[in-house]
Amino acid sequence: MATNKTLARKSEAGTTMEDLARLAGVSTITVSRALRDSPLVTDKTRAKVRRIAEEQGYRLNISARNLRMGRSNSVAVVVEMTPVKGRPMSDPYPLALLGGITQELTTAGYTVVLTSRQLLDSAPVRGADGMILLGQGSHGEAVKVLQKAGLPLVVWGAPEESSSYVVVGSDNRAGGASAAERFIEQRRRKLVFLGDVDHAEVQQRCSGFIDAIRGNGSVHIIRPKEFTFEAGFESMTSLLKKKGAGGVDGVFAASDLLAMGAIRALSEHGLRVPDQVSVIGYDDTPGAASFVPPLTSVHQDLRDGGVLLGRKMLALLNDEAVDSEMLPTRLMVRET
Repeated sequence: MATNKTLARKSEAGTTMEDLARLAGVSTITVSRALRDSPLVTDKTRAKVRRIAEEQGYRLNISARNLRMGRSNSVAVVVEMTPVKGRPMSDPYPLALLGGITQELTTAGYTVVLTSRQLLDSAPVRGADGMILLGQGSHGEAVKVLQKAGLPLVVWGAPEESSSYVVVGSDNRAGGASAAERFIEQRRRKLVFLGDVDHAEVQQRCSGFIDAIRGNGSVHIIRPKEFTFEAGFESMTSLLKKKGAGGVDGVFAASDLLAMGAIRALSEHGLRVPDQVSVIGYDDTPGAASFVPPLTSVHQDLRDGGVLLGRKMLALLNDEAVDSEMLPTRLMVRET
């Protein structure tokens, strides 16, 4: 039998709950339940999962021991974004999500532990009963990191093919399609999508936009790595230098800040918004309505999203069946 040191080395080598699920031929949630002695798992399945876990050197962390001895009644909320000057943590994303999450979890008697990916090894986080992740990260990297903890996990983002975790988000494809329909109405044909499509949410916004455009225009994709005003300004400035003032008549940005930066760049190149170029943002942040000119934007209800994240987590902790869920979006038409 492997020693504790051997188990630790193997666990650190990267054996994940998804690996165990694949070997056992069951879902990741079933593995989690089996390792937590959930009554929803049969004795046969529980024994099979535990045997494979031991063979693979998979060892539950401190939080799993807490689950066996008695829950800590805490949930770690992990914010994937890296705060920068142009996009502080006090912005509606993630603050509105956090408000909804906190409302649900504290009402149910849970403590909310707020942290970032860089601080996952801290004791309060390791002792949590579950994790809520705000943002999947580029190529889903943030999700992969958190899944190694082997805890119940709910993610704010977009569902990805073959994903085994619970996702709550907005209908990003529909949001992108609504922007396309607006441009078609305005007969805009030289279009730009502004956003990093390595992020699942942004990729779906872009896909919905392009699919809805169909043969009604061309779409040039620009992929700034940040979601800030500065990134929007710099990206649009670079494009205008290459294509010239007549190279674009519609811009759909993956965030309001990107859209606002793009408008500033267009203005500095002598292009009038919306007379010559229409611009649509995403999120419908409070600043969108007060921007000059007021920004047309795709609205997603982040507070309701936070409430739903909290409810999904509570259901997982109660060993209930939980499905991913997308919230509706709507286009808020203003002056851009």
